[in-house]
Amino acid sequence: MEPKHFWITDTFISTDDVVKNVVRPEAGAINTFIGTVREFTKGKRTLFLKYDAYVPMAEKKLAQIGDEIREKWPEARCSIAHRIGELAISDIAVVIAVSTPHRADSYDASRYAIERIKEIVPIWKKEHWEDGEEWIGDQLETKPYPSGHPEQEDING
Repeated sequence: MEPKHFWITDTFISTDDVVKNVVRPEAGAINTFIGTVREFTKGKRTLFLKYDAYVPMAEKKLAQIGDEIREKWPEARCSIAHRIGELAISDIAVVIAVSTPHRADSYDASRYAIERIKEIVPIWKKEHWEDGEEWIGDQLETKPYPSGHPEQEDING
């Protein structure tokens, strides 16, 4: 059985598992991006985050990002895992691995992947602070989701 290259999980993400998906003899570079939960956001101390997602669509959108990378960098291979559920400070939220024959393309494609995740993947988070909590909404943090999830018009976009 072929390993998944794009997935959402509610368990720890093994960086090695993501990287193994892109290792190949013709790759001279493998870039990994590891996104973690930070303690301070806009001056507020975060205690923990809770990520949620529309999983079937989120996995399709992660795969779409992989396809977009292949179009822009034909020699690139990509794998992405994003975690949902409750994450503590410093927990890994997302791992992106991109392999290419040369390092510049690997860096560029990795940056492209994280920016596109924030633009198109239906994942949202609830920040828990010392003095309260809030569903932040989309990953660009431009729209709150007071109900704890996107409304139908947000999903249909």
